[in-house]
Amino acid sequence: MASASAWAGSSQPAGFRWESSLPLITPPADGAPGFHGVKDPSIVYHDGKYHVFLTTATSNGWGVAYTSFADWKDALKAPIIGLEKAPMGPGYRAAPQVFYFAPQKLWYLVYQGGDPLYSTSSDISDPTSWSAPKPFYDTVPEIVKQPNGKPGWLDFWTICDDQNCYLFFTNDNGSFYRAETSLAEFPKGFHNTSRVMEGRKEDIFEASNTYKIAGTNNYLTLIEAIGPKGRYFRAWTSDSLAGEWKPLTPDPMNIFASADNVRFKGRVWSEGVSHGEMIRSTSDQTMAIDPCKPLQFLYQGLDMEKGKTYEYIQLPYRLGVITAKGPNPISRMCPK
Repeated sequence: MASASAWAGSSQPAGFRWESSLPLITPPADGAPGFHGVKDPSIVYHDGKYHVFLTTATSNGWGVAYTSFADWKDALKAPIIGLEKAPMGPGYRAAPQVFYFAPQKLWYLVYQGGDPLYSTSSDISDPTSWSAPKPFYDTVPEIVKQPNGKPGWLDFWTICDDQNCYLFFTNDNGSFYRAETSLAEFPKGFHNTSRVMEGRKEDIFEASNTYKIAGTNNYLTLIEAIGPKGRYFRAWTSDSLAGEWKPLTPDPMNIFASADNVRFKGRVWSEGVSHGEMIRSTSDQTMAIDPCKPLQFLYQGLDMEKGKTYEYIQLPYRLGVITAKGPNPISRMCPK
């Protein structure tokens, strides 16, 4: 990653430039042994606080947890509370997405438990309130089945327009998928599951997230990719959630955030920019971001000790925020 002074004398008028914080959400220093990492964040600002849902990596496996705080300076001290004591229960849970579904006046937590699942709550601030998991699908769509017959899908993302809701996801193997249902039927009725983009495994890998760019007719999709300098995000736009996706930037890999355009305040702690989420301007199902304000992206960074080897679940993922600096392809969409 770039050092704090890496931008001196450089110019990237067509793309993005970012500045990263230090780790802001980490396993607690006095936590139980075997709490290795925090990953896959989803964030909303509601009722004067940030509410963050994340994947925990512990010696017991993967789970989903919650933390909240009024200001980023308080994030490191905020308790991380597992959701296994809620009706949602224990077991494999990962990659959460949280949003308020206004038509039903309910909070939704979308996550993977092998297949795409959801829980609901009327109180986002109560980690014991999340309902038992329910599946989005009764049967696995044929298009996501691998040659061995097992499903290949992960990192599920919901976004709605005025009429329909869409479920986007990836497969760690070069495919980006979409399913749809009506706003009235949600969360039931997902159908027409189709592959909307495909490429090399390394180029369309996982962790897709899609947003409405407020005040415009445009949508933004980010997908994590694998590069020579670690994980990074690519960006596409469309004028419809049901439409085709076109690269946002003219560079060959339509880069959103990577080792080449992020500099650090303080030490360079992360190898790459991995699974994360934009800090939205609303908390509802439209997933809106404001192009007129500096973009911020809460991401998982890999803060490894040099020379140390790790099992996958032991990788020391921490959460930090990158903030866009200067004009960029999204800020140029701000209505004048």
